[in-house]
Order: sequence, then C-alpha cells, then structure tokens
Amino acid sequence: MTIVGGGLGGLALARILHLHGIPSTVYELDASSRARDAGGTLGLNADSGQRALADAALFEEFRSISRDAGETTRLLDKFGTVHFDLAYEGGAGVRPEVDRGDLRRLLVESLPEGVIRWNTKVTSVTRPGGGRTELALGNGEIVEAEVLVGADGSWSKVRPLLTDAVPHYSGVSFVEDLLSDVDATHREAANLVGPGSMYAFAEGHGIIAQRNGGGMIRTYFAVQSDENWARNLVDPTDPAGTRQRLLEIFHDFAPGLRALIGEGEGPLVPRPINASPVGLRWARTAGVTVLGDAAHVMSPFAGQGANLALLDAAELGAALAEHSDVESALTAYETAMFSRAEAAGRASADNLVASFAPDAPQQLVDQARTWMQRKAERDGPA
Repeated sequence: MTIVGGGLGGLALARILHLHGIPSTVYELDASSRARDAGGTLGLNADSGQRALADAALFEEFRSISRDAGETTRLLDKFGTVHFDLAYEGGAGVRPEVDRGDLRRLLVESLPEGVIRWNTKVTSVTRPGGGRTELALGNGEIVEAEVLVGADGSWSKVRPLLTDAVPHYSGVSFVEDLLSDVDATHREAANLVGPGSMYAFAEGHGIIAQRNGGGMIRTYFAVQSDENWARNLVDPTDPAGTRQRLLEIFHDFAPGLRALIGEGEGPLVPRPINASPVGLRWARTAGVTVLGDAAHVMSPFAGQGANLALLDAAELGAALAEHSDVESALTAYETAMFSRAEAAGRASADNLVASFAPDAPQQLVDQARTWMQRKAERDGPA
C-alpha cells in the first residue's frame, strides 16, 4: 500500500493497516514530525475522530494528551458581549481538544521504523498505461504503486487521477498569530478566551482565538475579502506595520479583542480559506483513492476537517482488511465517504455564511442554543 502524505489521515491509515497486517509506505515531504509548526488545536468528535483513534488502538494515549476543558466555547459580538458560553462541566469531555502536533507525533510513534519515508517529495503521479500508477520522487526515483492513497492535502498530486475538480476560494481569509505564556504575560487575553475557543464576529470580520497546550493561544483574524487580501496585508519584514493595519481593520472591536492583535508575538501567517465543491464525487479509478483534505477540503467553520480525515482512514483501513478484492474495498469506502463529506461540507459552507452575515453572531448563537436544547432533550435529566 502506497500512501502519499504524512498528515493525520495518512498516518492513521498506515497505523490501522499495520494492525491488520497490511504493509504500507508513507511518502512525506517533512523531514520529521517536528520539522514545522503542525497547526492549532483540534476538537475530536466521539463518532469520528475519537472512533478512529479507538480503531487504531490509540484511544487511551489520545486521552492522555487531550484537554477536556478545551471544549469550552464562547460566542461574542464586536463589543465583547458574550452571547453564548458553553462551559466545561467536569469529567470526560464530549469533544476534547488536542494539539495537532501532539496527535501527529502520537501516530508517528505508533508506526514501525521505516514505514514513513521522511524528506521525500512526490513531484508527480501518473498512469502510464497497463493499469499502472507511478510516483516520481524529488530524488529522481520512480515508484510503482499497486494501490495508491492520496492523503496529501488540499492541492493533492493524487486527486487529478480521479477528478479535474479543485478547491475554490471561499471568500474569507485569515491572518494567523500566536501568544505564548498567556497565563503569566497575557492574563486579559487568557481570561477572555478561557480554556477553549472564543469567536467574535461582526459585519464581515471575525476574531477567533483557541487555547493550545503549553500556555499558548493561537489567534485568527478573519475578513471577507478577495483572495489576495491576507497575502498583501502581511509583510514578513514589518510585523509591526502588519499589526497596525490589522488594528485599523478591526478599529471598532472592543479593546480586549483588539489586544489580541496588539499583543501578538507572531509569526503572522496569511491563510486564504479554500473549499472543495460541496457534493464532489468521481467515477471509480482502479487502484487509486484519496482521503481527508485531498478528498474534501472545507472551511474550518464546522470543525470537521481533521475528524473526517481520521474517520476516512479508519473506514478505508477497515474496508481494505475486510474485502479480499481491492476494488470492492475502495468502492465501499468512497460510497460512504462521499455522503458524509457532502453533509459536512454543506454545514461548513452554511456556518461560514452565518459567521460573516450582517447580523453576526446571531445566527450562530441561535444554532448553538438549538443544539444545546436538543442535547438536553436527548440526555434527559442528570
């Protein structure tokens, strides 16, 4: 089994295949699991991300590095008024948070030595004929793949074998920033954000802040804009100037929210938000499939990206173990994946619209309250 991409989905698939005695090789561009900042925190759902880690026999290890209180969620307006506050109530979290880097290292360490080929760039993937699939590597090597899985993200090299569809710009861009040692040196920010996530939206603008491990808060300043807005705004050689421009853009947000800009420590990173067409499907191509963002990249406004990547890996691994015929396994996997990706992609797109609507954050508050009511009705009295 050949897997392109050593993110969460590709690593989880390799782990589950290993448990079933199916050998695989993961080709990964990074030099190691610590070669770069792996990104922010993830809330894992019981029926997707957590289930996948259980299938990978890593659930207890995941619980040891996750934060139950991280599921705390606050929705604010630009004046800093809290409209919704989902507080952690103690005990085992319903949707515990885990830093992406910690989870990636857990998956890496669960694999036998040699499964991951680090520092290996896949430059192209082709079908030269005769049903063969070939990977061209950056060192000039050509690798033939009997069964190929693309777990290589939004701009996948594998996906073009299946479909011409590519991610499109969502109309929203982020500028990412960091604050460190917040409980000691950024106490107002720490109190404002709390132990989980805080969202403040108004009139096409948003400030999103998430508590990460190690006393860190990761912030995202979001604006409805053209595709080049964030790239043009961020000047790596002049972070102070970039912050001043952000402060001007968020000039009418409350001082405590604007302090997240002024006190940031960087680096400031532009992040245009892209998404696959909702409901993307393709005809079966023998011996090839994709998972995670390579199959269904979506905006982060439904919190489903990493969850679906992990669930894709679990279901694909199970299908390959259960079916003696590879094509039957890939067909079963893709049929289920298409359906859940469409539902999640639609929710993500709808939530993006609600987050930047003229009455924001009211639609999100209404959705959150409806969810809480349904949860109470389902769970019944304590």
